[in-house]
Amino acid sequence: MPGKQQAARLRGMSDEDLAKELEETYRELFTTRLQLTTRQLANTSQARKVRTKLAQIKTIQRERELAALYEAATQTSKEN
Repeated sequence: MPGKQQAARLRGMSDEDLAKELEETYRELFTTRLQLTTRQLANTSQARKVRTKLAQIKTIQRERELAALYEAATQTSKEN
């Protein structure tokens, strides 16, 4: 799945689903590294793709975290 489509799919997920996807991606990364080390992985670019997906998930989680913090700060400043 191309990067923009994957990012759009990830952004459409709930926080819980995104956390599950993150866990699955960590498992996939471990498996990919193991296969790469034991020379069982035919597609060596797979490791890079998994790391990119991991970075996308973590970025989206951080964006949501910052948005929630910003929303809380603006609500507090409006009340004062």
